[in-house]
Amino acid sequence: MDFELSEEQEQLKSEVQRFAENEILPVAKEYDREEKYPHEVVDKAAEMGLLAPQIPFEYGGAGYDVLDTAIIVEELFAADPGIGLCLSSTGFGGEAIIEFGTEEQKEEYLEPIASGDAIMGAAISEPDTGSDVSSVSTRAEKDGDEWVINGNKMWITNGSVGDFFVVLCKTDPDADGRYNGFSQIIVESDRDGFTADKITGKMGIRASDTAELILDNVRVPEENLVGTEGMGFLQQMQFFDETRTGVAAQGVGIAKGAARRALEYAQEREQFGRPIGDFQAIQHKLADMHTEAEAARNLTYKSAWSVDNADGQLTKLASMAKEFASRTAVKNANECVQIHGGSGFVDDFDAERFYRDAKITQIYEGTTEIQKMIIARELQGKGF
Repeated sequence: MDFELSEEQEQLKSEVQRFAENEILPVAKEYDREEKYPHEVVDKAAEMGLLAPQIPFEYGGAGYDVLDTAIIVEELFAADPGIGLCLSSTGFGGEAIIEFGTEEQKEEYLEPIASGDAIMGAAISEPDTGSDVSSVSTRAEKDGDEWVINGNKMWITNGSVGDFFVVLCKTDPDADGRYNGFSQIIVESDRDGFTADKITGKMGIRASDTAELILDNVRVPEENLVGTEGMGFLQQMQFFDETRTGVAAQGVGIAKGAARRALEYAQEREQFGRPIGDFQAIQHKLADMHTEAEAARNLTYKSAWSVDNADGQLTKLASMAKEFASRTAVKNANECVQIHGGSGFVDDFDAERFYRDAKITQIYEGTTEIQKMIIARELQGKGF
């Protein structure tokens, strides 16, 4: 076994760290306070080739694999989870186009994402549909050579800043089987009947844009169908191992960022005539934080390797990594605030922002409870 990153991966890690230190850290608090999307930072990231790193070379992307992408995500989130999500999600939903899209769709939609000229999203969840994806009720009906789409999508990342979305719709309500009759359709945000209502007041990741999408008789051409009609749900499920590994990498970054800030503060803050890091109670907290962050990283990297190599245990590992890394993120963020004491309760330091940002990793891309159900299912070889 070789636990070392390659020379290219180490270089990638260092470049992302430098970018984060120079472009993200100085403005993170501002974008969080104002709940503002960081277009300027996104533009700079595009120049560095950090947007949608999974997009293939032939469509302007970097062509990174899942492990490389996990390294990038970890470093971005260690700097600031809110802006980190903005940068890592500009191509959210692009996996469907890469895998199932036509050549025309790839050229039209992937290239502007990679260059930073467009932002996309995946529209799956609805006001009444979260973990139970098969309950999606948004309808798409054929009218001549167009699809007519009606429905609401909720909690959509990039919802009010996105240029287009891969929307999961019900196209055949009479299809047999719970998972049949769904399709993925590309919907541009400038279509008549498309409305995005930005969601404000979020506990965390405030720089990242989240919105409710309202689709009122939105018409798109039939060629906007991604992949095979009626197979959209099954197409969507193929990417959860990859996207959940990505959220695990987010958790690792948050856990790492919180542990690093806690250590720095413990070395600087003095009480009773010496740094609080000299006290055993604080030392134990720091030891646990860094140990569990390292464990989460190794599990996440193994999951990423498993996805890249189509390993037979990839679904189990992806859910294990997502559940453990997100739990570690929340725990480390909590301990970071505790070590900061009263200073951790205000936004003079990053501790309180990491505390707020960490929780979402236990919710999106499948809640903690869903991950445990998947792990148990995989262990027993049974379905739900």
